[in-house]
Amino acid sequence: MQMLYDSDSFVVVHLQANAPAQGEAEPGVARHGFEIVDKRSNKEVYLDGSWADAFQRQINAWQLNTPTQEEVEETLGSYAELAQNPLVMH
Repeated sequence: MQMLYDSDSFVVVHLQANAPAQGEAEPGVARHGFEIVDKRSNKEVYLDGSWADAFQRQINAWQLNTPTQEEVEETLGSYAELAQNPLVMH
């Protein structure tokens, strides 16, 4: 797990699948995902599969062309609109 972004409004965490240990049969394709927490609404969304791939492409684009914080927050806000899960602390 790696925190990618933390502001007053959002937190973004990259969750990477564990690679199988050497000699273990691979149970399937290792997947990764991103958790986006909207601090304003106390909701979170988990992106995996094609959504995670699309978000990874966005991150790659940001690395090539550094965005402003407003641009990052606007993009995260569009993903946060998908959030249906209330944030629950364990």
